Amino acid sequence: MTNDELSRHLYDQSVRLLHRLANGRVPRYFRMGKHRLIQTLLELTPDHRAQLVVDLEGLIHAAAQTKPSGKRPAQSQPQEPPTQPKLPATSKHRSTEHPPEPAITISAFLEGIGVPTTQTFTPDQWQEEAIDHLATCDVIVSVPTGSGKTYVAIEAMRRAMEADRTVIYTSPLKALSNTKLTEFSQIFGSDQVGILTGDRRYNPYAPILIMTTEILRNLLYDAASGEIDLRLDTLGLVILDESQFIADPERGVVWEETIIFCPSQSRLLLLSASIGNPDEIATWISSIRSTPCQVIHHRNRSVPLRAAYLDPSGKLSPLFRTRDITHGKGFTLHPETKRLFTDYENQTLGPRYRR
Repeated sequence: MTNDELSRHLYDQSVRLLHRLANGRVPRYFRMGKHRLIQTLLELTPDHRAQLVVDLEGLIHAAAQTKPSGKRPAQSQPQEPPTQPKLPATSKHRSTEHPPEPAITISAFLEGIGVPTTQTFTPDQWQEEAIDHLATCDVIVSVPTGSGKTYVAIEAMRRAMEADRTVIYTSPLKALSNTKLTEFSQIFGSDQVGILTGDRRYNPYAPILIMTTEILRNLLYDAASGEIDLRLDTLGLVILDESQFIADPERGVVWEETIIFCPSQSRLLLLSASIGNPDEIATWISSIRSTPCQVIHHRNRSVPLRAAYLDPSGKLSPLFRTRDITHGKGFTLHPETKRLFTDYENQTLGPRYRR
């Protein structure tokens, strides 16, 4: 079979059948459009293409054998007429028991976005649990973005300062450290907050010190080598923000060493929205420190998450048929987004398939 013949046969098939052909031959085939998937199949090695042709012919033959002949089999008993008219056999439809939600408009997608109305703040139960656990053990807070991790950090800082203990707050980025300096200075006062980064040193003996994780690791190195820093003698709380960096191939060792060398009298508070295995990390921390580690974990988003697609033409469309993204639920692409995807693929990849 020539390349053009194979190409024509592949274009005549459904995407579902193409996925069956690509399974085991093309990695991540389910993320490709039809044009790109066919092009990838055509670029297989001669040996793989020969087997592809055999499998394609087999699937086509099997589909032809199972295709209904159009004759209705004889019925031994009369059947009641259907309550709803049947759709044609060639129509693609879903079960009427669970109809798909109607596609939303862009105005419905943007509805509700803006500055929320002022409401009385009431801590969530998990926030109170995290703060209470810090009195006796280390804590890992693994909750979605926008849930209120910073509130836990601020209240933990407040309690540490009331007990005349110092606090170190670390982040992986200098820009984030500078942002936290401004935020905490407004809450506790500028004289109570300092910062230590690679290019900035301000109020270094403040009861609250903000720094990158590398800076803290270096301070702990100095303490371990006998060069005791007086700030570590009164250290009561270490907050590791964005602690999912512990899995980073290059920088993760910094978080590991910081946890290992952290003084035993101080409490550890790890904050993250994307730790995949908080229980395993808590077990490890409990095994190397004198205090147990408690996990506070949930997946309920306080702030709904939405997704949209911005086409190169400038058109904005909801990415999915439903507005909010819910964890663990399947999604169907918005019809307009599917059309934009197809148009963009035809414009960018279409000429490559014309031979």
